[in-house]
Amino acid sequence: MLSLDSLETPCLVVDRHRLLRNAQTMLARARDLGVALRPHVKTPKSVEIARLSLGADNGPITVSTLLEAEHFAAHGFDDILYAVGIALGKLPRLAALQGRTGATIRFVLDSVAVAEAVAAFAQQGHSGLQALIEIDSGEHRSGLLPDDPALPEIAAVLADAPGVELVGVMTHAGHSYGTDDPAKIRAIADAERDAAVSAAETLRSHGHACPVVSVGSTPTVLHAGHLHGVTKARAGVYVFWDLAQASRGVCGLHDIAATVLSTVIGHNRQAGRLILDAGALALSKDVGANNFMPDAGYGFVCDAATAEHLAPLAVTEVHQEHGAVPVPDASWFDRLPIGSLVRVMPNHTCMTCAAHRGYHVLENGEVVAEWPRVNGW
Repeated sequence: MLSLDSLETPCLVVDRHRLLRNAQTMLARARDLGVALRPHVKTPKSVEIARLSLGADNGPITVSTLLEAEHFAAHGFDDILYAVGIALGKLPRLAALQGRTGATIRFVLDSVAVAEAVAAFAQQGHSGLQALIEIDSGEHRSGLLPDDPALPEIAAVLADAPGVELVGVMTHAGHSYGTDDPAKIRAIADAERDAAVSAAETLRSHGHACPVVSVGSTPTVLHAGHLHGVTKARAGVYVFWDLAQASRGVCGLHDIAATVLSTVIGHNRQAGRLILDAGALALSKDVGANNFMPDAGYGFVCDAATAEHLAPLAVTEVHQEHGAVPVPDASWFDRLPIGSLVRVMPNHTCMTCAAHRGYHVLENGEVVAEWPRVNGW
């Protein structure tokens, strides 16, 4: 086993105890709500973490790229939802992946035009295609409103196409990240559920079975009053958490499992700043937490061994490979001499992890494993 001192920085470190606790909490929440959990693996992009999230070697997952789908299918995952509106040029790749692995790769769409193109693709001899219609439950990013007349039109186009099955509806209330008020998050969760259930009922009233009703964001799954009528819940960031979620009160700092290990590479005494070797590429330039946690900067600076916040330290300025940390007084130069290790709690863990090739897994102060991740599209 390795120590943190042996790692080259910057790199991702994952606290295994926190990771397991976060995964088990969400599994228990899904059980309490009476729905199946379909973890969104776009955050960790790791087979090992997906299995911990499911509490099993295989199970339903959500992905955001076809490369993720290919990676997880190659490792035995056979029930995958590709939760980004399908680009028509990707249909051959998706069909080939299903044929090669036997996995089911469900995809989403939200227009008659795409449904007609999918139908035309199926008529070329491609079978086993499964689609969900995306519903707009308030974020206004993608999807149809639940009462949009195009909803039954899309269903009719797919129903007439050989080799295509409309399996249900899905929605994502990403606007739940826009508030730190639990009552407002719960209202968004209720609206997310109601939109998906209403859309499903509309489809059923037109003779379409609609067995899958899928909702989810981490805040709405945790705050929903109930999920009656829903079959699947999707969430992803909860496995790691981050300052964006902590700033909204959805988690605590002690829940954050993924941090960036960094080295103090300079003391700018004139400017009163520590310089780290973790900059914009290692941390990302996402500052979403600052809306509700103005001192978050690009990440809280923490003790390397304990991950306790070294308050009030935060990375407040980033260059490509440099992070600047203002210090309130000169004593910090002695506390954190050049060569010291620190860990930085990320602002938005999905973005931070995207620049790294894998995770160093920390347990009882020692690095016990290295888990790769898949990056790209």
